[in-house]
Amino acid sequence: MGSVTVEEIRKAQRAQGPATVLAIGTATPANCVYQADYPDFYFRITKSEHKAELKEKFKRMCEKSMIRKRYMHLNEEILKENPGICEYMAPSLDARQDMVVVEVPKLGKEAATKAIKEWGQPKSKITHLVFCTTSGVDMPGADYQLTKLLGLRPSVKRLMMYQQGCFAGGTVLRLAKDLAENNAGARVLVVCSEITAVTFRGPSDTHLDSLVGQALFGDGAAAVIIGADPDKSVERPLFELVSAAQTILPDSDGAIDGHLREVGLTFHLLKDVPGLISKNIEKSLKEAFAPIGITDWNSLFWIAHPGGPAILDQVEIKLGLKEEKLRPTRHVLSEYGNMSSACVLFILDELRKKSIEEGKATTGDGLEWGVLFGFGPGLTVETVVLHSVPASI
Repeated sequence: MGSVTVEEIRKAQRAQGPATVLAIGTATPANCVYQADYPDFYFRITKSEHKAELKEKFKRMCEKSMIRKRYMHLNEEILKENPGICEYMAPSLDARQDMVVVEVPKLGKEAATKAIKEWGQPKSKITHLVFCTTSGVDMPGADYQLTKLLGLRPSVKRLMMYQQGCFAGGTVLRLAKDLAENNAGARVLVVCSEITAVTFRGPSDTHLDSLVGQALFGDGAAAVIIGADPDKSVERPLFELVSAAQTILPDSDGAIDGHLREVGLTFHLLKDVPGLISKNIEKSLKEAFAPIGITDWNSLFWIAHPGGPAILDQVEIKLGLKEEKLRPTRHVLSEYGNMSSACVLFILDELRKKSIEEGKATTGDGLEWGVLFGFGPGLTVETVVLHSVPASI
């Protein structure tokens, strides 16, 4: 009989403390698109300038979006070479796939390289990789490609998440938390990389929700390194991941759908998404913060997926949030658009940068506790409770 019990083995396998964000990196394609100019470009490149009334509608969508600029891999040259992508419903999945299977891991590499540099440790110490994208599917996946591009160890434990949508910035943190806390010494590289080449298409008079997507979505990648029990002599913890939850909102079937077809990835917004989120958000907050004894939502720092300005406005009103609470979220929406899963990680980065700039005592804008919300297809909501770590450097 062995002298070591399974319980003792399991105890030795687990970390002692909570999962912690140790570094953040972000990246965007070089091509920058200004929202004020976009309707003219979009209707010209899709040969739709004869649809004057629809163009006026699209202009209003762009004006109301609260987006100043976005970044996109797709540019005029690429679109002229791929006219099928510019049509509303032309079979074009092959051309889209050819792009994203290369560009998604490439953009992910750029963000991951920045995160690894900030972390300051050898990449051989990365034990797990979680890769998330809504842009395309392939085998072996973007996780495999990134492992090769970065030169990670062949034994790195990979998890690939495809086709999750906008809530997945919360999902990846939930998974990384479980991996880091259940594997002593684990260092999890999390990468969300999104390229709109799968969703871009010309305008349609009958499918206005597709136009909403054309007005909102941008490209971007974000990477974080997560680990428990940080070595504070060489690692600088930013945020602790205290708890994480996922739920499907009631009466939300079909509110947001995405379908991968020969024409690419089509999006459908069929219900009052801002109304559904604002109606149910307080329940998620109460469940997440009851164990901590927090009921004042203005005492938290906030990271909410910026699905669009209407969602942020209604959440703000419903919860009585002060204007500054969603300022980092609105800033990311303005400067990058909706980058799907990557958005909340960009906001996390923005929040800690502002805290450092303003000389706040913690990475959480001077506040101890915070919440990160991901909203997306389903309607699925991810809720992550964050605890900021005093800024030691």
